[in-house]
Amino acid sequence: MPRSLLRDTTPWITEAVVHHSDALAHELARRLAVGPTAVRRLLHQLVDLQWLQVDGPARRPRYRPGLLRQVVRRYALDGLQEDRPWARDFQPLFDLPDHVAQLAQHAFTELLNNAIEHSGGSCVTVSMRQTPAQLQLLVSDDGRGIFDAIGEHFDIADPALAMLELAKGKLSRQPERHSGRGLFFTAKLADVIDLHANQAAFQQCDWQRTQWQPVRAACAQGSAVYVAICLDTERTLDQVLRAYSLDGQGYGFERTVVPLKLASAPQRGLASRAQARRVAARLPQFRRVELDFDGLTEVGHGFVDELLRVFPHAHPEVQLVPLNMAPRVAAMVDSVREAVPA
Repeated sequence: MPRSLLRDTTPWITEAVVHHSDALAHELARRLAVGPTAVRRLLHQLVDLQWLQVDGPARRPRYRPGLLRQVVRRYALDGLQEDRPWARDFQPLFDLPDHVAQLAQHAFTELLNNAIEHSGGSCVTVSMRQTPAQLQLLVSDDGRGIFDAIGEHFDIADPALAMLELAKGKLSRQPERHSGRGLFFTAKLADVIDLHANQAAFQQCDWQRTQWQPVRAACAQGSAVYVAICLDTERTLDQVLRAYSLDGQGYGFERTVVPLKLASAPQRGLASRAQARRVAARLPQFRRVELDFDGLTEVGHGFVDELLRVFPHAHPEVQLVPLNMAPRVAAMVDSVREAVPA
């Protein structure tokens, strides 16, 4: 049997077996335009690969979704409402622990809403796959790309600096309608999230939750966001939404972490006051800001002085907390702070 037949079947087999459990062979023959022998071989392979489970006698088998499930749907963005695809086309076809389903619904609706309201595109493709270990979600639109959209609105030419603004949170081109929480909290609930757009891509993983690492871009047009959530995660949506309040108890978005490595282009480092002012942009929206120096071996005096002396003098209501400092970075930070009058 051609590999292409299996590959072409898996994006819709979960939906097909849910709606045609008693007559799945006939449905496969109709959709694939193949004969009974090819259908029997395909069904055996789908069972062996855990896409299907089978009950009942061999002559009248009854099929059910297996441990592997997938749904792929393409939607026109005009007039689309993000809650309906989730409730109608996706949620009923997956078998998820309740708290994982909550995480998935939040990520799904936030990412789809971003495509609807911000991409400027015409279509979006949503793919969701369940494996024995993970739920994987991919939302891809054909718009102009998130880094170009941010760059145009906020005068940012470098995708890494656009990613820095996204990493801070509260980034919105329409603050009267959106608070800039969607992508930020989607990243925090995921075990892995990849963001691809405009020939650039960045990844954040659970084991390095405050950092966004550049990865190989795989998006020729528009934006594509991939989210993976482990099925055995103990993380809950409520915990994620509370984690960035000042006391960790409420739902206020009062605290953030700034991964400074994103502001440091290769071979350039962080040395200037202009770089510090770019890092400090929008930080007065928060009450506590953790400055993550992870991955930086040294920084310049002008950068540190602007960020940790000049900015706090102008905004004493914002608490700045440096983290993960290499020895030279810590020495430079100490030299600036020692010069600040008590």
